[in-house]
Amino acid sequence: MRINKLVLLLTVTCVNTMCAQQNGLHNNPQSIEKSCLELPQINVFPIKDSKTGRQYELYIKLPLGYAENKDVKYPVIYFTDALWHIEILSGSVEYIMEKTILVGVSWQKDIDENTIKEVGVHASRFRDYSIQKSNNPERQAKYEFGQAHNHLSFIRNDVIKYVENNYRTAPDNRTYFSYSLGGVLGAYILLAHHRTFKNYILGSPSLKGDIPYLSDMESNMVPKNKSLDANVFISYGTLEKDLGMHIDKFVALLKARNDKHLILKRVVIEGSHQTAFPMTAVRSMYWLSEITKE
Repeated sequence: MRINKLVLLLTVTCVNTMCAQQNGLHNNPQSIEKSCLELPQINVFPIKDSKTGRQYELYIKLPLGYAENKDVKYPVIYFTDALWHIEILSGSVEYIMEKTILVGVSWQKDIDENTIKEVGVHASRFRDYSIQKSNNPERQAKYEFGQAHNHLSFIRNDVIKYVENNYRTAPDNRTYFSYSLGGVLGAYILLAHHRTFKNYILGSPSLKGDIPYLSDMESNMVPKNKSLDANVFISYGTLEKDLGMHIDKFVALLKARNDKHLILKRVVIEGSHQTAFPMTAVRSMYWLSEITKE
């Protein structure tokens, strides 16, 4: 029921916003003054990767009552692609995970203008979230694929330490939320340093071509007798036939461990890679609220 209400609210809000914008533009386009929407509960803090010197930002949202409840330690949801995900996650936790801290990690801020023009402001995600280099020299030079290990070091040694040194958090209840290429990073973290997070949400992870690499990681980096001890929500859209096959192979890889402490939730959501995202965010938050009650 909570999911239905939230989806209805998001839909109505989007429709109302579009209608208001269209009506205003059609009535008197010259009279409109543009302004930026500010979200008062969300603060943006600069942070530097201590290993590489790259500059990023953290989007941090504290729950209502945080200042008053000084004895409470809060679970934290960390997420990549912060600019793309902050709004829907912010709305979702208000209804489903209201006693939670949100921490979004931005793309690299100090990239050169030529790269921004050619690739976009999100250029660093191709480097930071991917686990393998490209076989195409030109693409590799342009995107610098395969540096997930560096970004994980940044998340572990800089981001998490900053958050836990400055806020009242529950270190044993961290969650990683991701989508698409960010889900590849999440799969890597799960196998490389699974204790970084307790809960992993991997929405439509772009695992095409990465299964052999992850399989080797599973065999070599995680002893068979060692539990991953994590809760994993993994999903893809009904129209993502090819990607879905690779994701199912990753799920099978994890199930083959016969790990009693690894809780897997595989979900197929109506839609394509793009259109499945909103419901992925909502359903994964509901799953997280249920799993953390246990």
